[in-house]
Amino acid sequence: MTPFGAKVRTLREAKGLQLKQMAADLNVSAAYLSALEHGRRGKPAPGLVMQICGYLGCIWDEAEELKALAELSHPKVTLDTSGLSPARTELANRLGAAIRRMPEETVERLLAVLRR
Repeated sequence: MTPFGAKVRTLREAKGLQLKQMAADLNVSAAYLSALEHGRRGKPAPGLVMQICGYLGCIWDEAEELKALAELSHPKVTLDTSGLSPARTELANRLGAAIRRMPEETVERLLAVLRR
């Protein structure tokens, strides 16, 4: 699940909305909306993010958060380390190899460092 998908699902469920109804109202397929929520699709187009914000009644900070999460929610990341130091290339490769088996607490600690 992507950060965007998790947030959309939380907001949708908090409002008591069914996925199929939300998809129909947004004029997208239920399969597509489900795939977005579960991280099986790439980041959504900015227009769809705005539609979702409007549909869920997100304003100001909540809408900005949803837009930012959409930008951070591509499930298949490619890193180009050409021209970077060997240490940076090693970091990218080691992270890519280890991320699936990394304990959640380690992921949270790394995110805290990167968010600073």
